[in-house]
This record gives sequence, C-alpha cells and structure tokens, in this order.
Amino acid sequence: MSGRKDSLTEVMPGLRRIMTRLAPYLRGHRGVLGGSVMALLAATAMKLLEPWPLKFVIDRVVPSAAGEESGAAGLPPTALLAFCAFGLVAIIAMKALFQYLSSVGFALVGSRVLTAVRTDLFRHLQTLSLSFHARARTGDLTMRLVSDVGMLKETAVTAALPLAANLLVLTGMLTVMLVLDWRLALLALSPLPVLWLVSLRLTRRIREVSRTQRKREGDLAATGAETMAGIRTVQALGLEERAAGDFGAASAKDLHAGVKGKRLSAGLERSVDLLTGIGLAIVLWFGTLQVIAGRISPGDLLVFITYLKNTFRPVREYAKYTGRLAKAAAAGERVVALLDETPEVEDAPDAIAAPPLAGRVAFEDVSFGYGREVPTLAGLSVDVAPGEMVAITGPSGAGKSTFASLILRLYDPAKGRVTIDGHDLRSLTLNSLRANIALVPQETLIFRGTLAENIALGAGREVTQDEIEAAARLANAHGFITVQPDGYETRIAERGATLSAGQRQRIAVARAALRRSPVLVLDEPTVGLDRTSEAAVIEAIWRLAKGRTTFLITHDLRMAARAERILHLNGGQVAENGSHSALLALKGHYAAMWTGGRGVQNAAAS
Repeated sequence: MSGRKDSLTEVMPGLRRIMTRLAPYLRGHRGVLGGSVMALLAATAMKLLEPWPLKFVIDRVVPSAAGEESGAAGLPPTALLAFCAFGLVAIIAMKALFQYLSSVGFALVGSRVLTAVRTDLFRHLQTLSLSFHARARTGDLTMRLVSDVGMLKETAVTAALPLAANLLVLTGMLTVMLVLDWRLALLALSPLPVLWLVSLRLTRRIREVSRTQRKREGDLAATGAETMAGIRTVQALGLEERAAGDFGAASAKDLHAGVKGKRLSAGLERSVDLLTGIGLAIVLWFGTLQVIAGRISPGDLLVFITYLKNTFRPVREYAKYTGRLAKAAAAGERVVALLDETPEVEDAPDAIAAPPLAGRVAFEDVSFGYGREVPTLAGLSVDVAPGEMVAITGPSGAGKSTFASLILRLYDPAKGRVTIDGHDLRSLTLNSLRANIALVPQETLIFRGTLAENIALGAGREVTQDEIEAAARLANAHGFITVQPDGYETRIAERGATLSAGQRQRIAVARAALRRSPVLVLDEPTVGLDRTSEAAVIEAIWRLAKGRTTFLITHDLRMAARAERILHLNGGQVAENGSHSALLALKGHYAAMWTGGRGVQNAAAS
C-alpha cells in the first residue's frame, strides 16, 4: 500500500481487511441486507424531494397569491398551499419510515453477524495452542472477545450506517445542484478540497490515537484481571497500594489517549463548521445576484442552499464519526488478528478417529522445548504397557508436566513421536484422542452451575444421575455433597469458591471416573491438600486408576513408591527407570531424594 491516503479505504486501511474477513458471515442475511439497502435508497430519494414543496410554494403559490400570475393548473393559492403542505408531510413521513426500516434492518444484520463472530472467536480461542495462551494476557483476550466485538456492532449502526446514507445523499444532491446551475455549484463546493485535505490529515492522527488507546485499554483490562485473579496473594503480601498504583498508571495513559482523540475529533468538526459557513456565504452572495438577474428563481436558490447544507453534512458527519470509525477499525483489526491466529496443534488433513484403544503409550526419541536453546525433553524414549501405573518424578523443570502435555497432545514433539497402541497421536483427531484420556489436574477448574453439572462435565456424553452418584462415591465426594443445602443440585460459586481444595479435587476425580478412558493422567493431584483431604483423594485415585494406563506426576515420593514403575526425569531424559525398590537399590538421584528426608519423613508421618 502506498503512503498516500486518498480514499476512505486508505484512510481506514483496517476496514477493508475487516470487511473481507467478515463477508462470509453476511451471506446468510442477504434478504434482510438487500431490503435494508433498498429502504436506505428510498430514504435518500425522499431526502432529495424534501425541499421541493417549499420551492413550489415560493415560485408558484406566493406569486399567485400576490396576483402576479395564475396558480398552477388554475387552482387557487390556498389549494396549492394545502397541496404543498400535504406533500411535505407525506415526503417527511415516507423518509422517516424508510429510515426506520433501514436502521432496524442493518441493526438486525449487524447483531446477528457479530454475535456469530463472537461465538466463533470464543470457539477459536479454545483451539489455540498453549504456547499462544502462554504469551497472551487473559484480560486483553477478554477485551477483544467482549468489548472489541461489541464496539464493532455498535459502530456498524451508529456510525457506518449514517455515513453510508449521507454519502448517497451527497451524490444525489451534487447531481441536482449541477443541473440547477453548474457555475454556482462549483463556487459553492470550492471549500471542499480544503476540507478534504484537513479531514485526511486529522483522521490519520485520530486513527493512530485510537489504535494506541485500544491497545492501552487491553493492557488496562489485563492488569485488572491479573490482580483480581491473584487477589489472595495481593492481600496476603500487602500489595494493594502497588497494584492500585500500577492500575492507576495504566488508566492515566488510557485517559490521555482518550482526551487527545476527542480533541482531534472536535478540531475536525469545527473546521467543517467554518468551511460550511464559507460555502453558504458564497452561495448566498452569488445566488442572490443570479435571482436578481433572473437566471434562477427564488425557489431554486432555496433548494440550492438546502442542498448545500446537506452536502456539507456528510463531511461534518464524517468528522463526527471519525473517532468511532477509527476505534472500530482498531477493534476490528484486533478481532481479525485473533481469528487469523493458527493453532500450532490441530487435526492433520488425513487424521482419523481413534479406534477402541487398550492404552499402550510410547515415547520414541522425543525432543521438545518451549522456544529455548536448551530443550525440556531431549531424546526421551519409554514404553508403558496397558493398565500399568507409572509415576513421573524428578526435580522442578525436569519436564514432568511437559511429559503429560505431550500425552494429551497439548503440544507436538519437535522431534520423534508419541504413540498410543502404535498410532502416532498426530494421526488421530484431537477430539477422539482426548476422549480416551482422563485428567486430574493440579488445580481443578470449577464452573458456575450445580455440583452434578460439574461432575458430568467430564463424561463427554449424556449421563444419568445414578452414574453421577456412582462417580462421586468412587471419588469420596458423595459424603460432602449430600450435606450441601440442595445435595447434588447445590449451585457453586464462581471458580468453586464455596468448596475447599480437597472437595474441588474430589470433583475432578469424579469427572475422570465418568470418562471411561483407558489412559489416566494425574498431574500433582494432592498438592496443597491437608492430611484428611489428601488421604481421601489418594484413596479415590487408587480406585480410579484400577485397570487404566496411569501416569502419576508427583513430588510426593510416598505416592510414587506405590506405583508399579517410576520414571525419574533429569535433564530432559529418563535418568532412572524401575520400581521403587529397584531405584533405591540403584542409589541414584531418586534414592538420594528419598533418603534425603523427603520420602522417609513423609513415610514416617503417614
């Protein structure tokens, strides 16, 4: 694209990309959209006709009443006046009706389209890889999903539609003015080039300020969301003033950008007002001379002045709505950029649905890193038999959670492959693969809803109340659920705030029990639990793991010792592989961790 900005598309370069990206959403609404366009054209026609009854009154009715000439078609002046008044009312009523139909139609299409966009954007966000979400800020993503899409929808009705109508009016009125008196028309429009240059210069600056403001609003939302998410830590460490200071600084930057944008928009509007006044003065002077010379009628001059005021109005409206359009363009660019993000992990074109699986999992010379020079896993190979329980231990940063993420195919290996029953995970569809894996995470995500609904989320299918209760009993959750005010129908606060950590973890175990999957992944399932809750969760986990290929990622060597096999990771590789007793006999890293006090003390305490 060149540096010149000679058109609305070039002044707002993001609009073309936005419209191209959203065009497919309009195809299902062609009928309503076509009707709205027809209503807009009809309203424009009524707008062009509006001053003509007044012209007829001045040119025909007033002279006829003064006896200067006979009334049109031999009608008395009062009849002509009544006819013109009725005609004016009819034209204004029709214009109002068509404008109403057009506004409602465009609003309906805009709401439907952008509701679909928001839904697709939310769905798309959930498909994006963890590496994207690790880089992105949750508050900013929420801003794009809610506020940016809402701004696009609001602007489509309050700015784009009036501008489209005014541009049609401008075209029609310029044509009529040139027909009435092309010399006077050219004189009247002489300020337009200056106005256009001023508009181009200021709107470019308004667009830049709006884009900056939109980014700062995203940063502001992200700062607020991060603080609220960690409010417990903020209060515990006495960081309220620091958090408030950071938020206040971000808010002040947003305020400065907003004021600057308003100042530029107001300056553009006042420039339009001044140049409009100059154009009207030119028409009044030269038009009156034309009337005195008999070249045009007084009614023609009235139409000319009325049209001229309406001719400058689209430019003035452009100034008025430039800020909104610029913000909409900035918001739309952020939405489209998110829609255009490509998931790093997705179904291969030839991916197949997973057949019934036994649960044999193998890592074959797997290497993986998070964009760093030193890989998290390097040439890791291991084979786990169906139904075997394997504990994954090792120091922090050894790659334990990465190991689990590769099984779930949250990431793909940079080298090598992960297989299940001999199938490369990349050859299976994501939905069918993950349906065969149950997960009990370190932090359980609780959704708003009832306890029964939260347990049923893990099934991936319709489940009965009896199945939910059976899963809760397996997870040692039935007892605390039945003492709730409404039992299984008790509604839970956001993020499970009314449940303890142990209760939330038992809900996660119940979810996994409903999944009926051959592979189970337990990612630090007992971290942060008190002794009583830990015992209840561990007991539930052993029942849940029975008959499943289980990967237990843990720092708790008591739990690891009960597994059939232990994989001790170090330096991105399997440093030690064997049973608890075999690794103790090996007297390597695992034995050092156990005898160093962690395992022995835990065993003694238990």
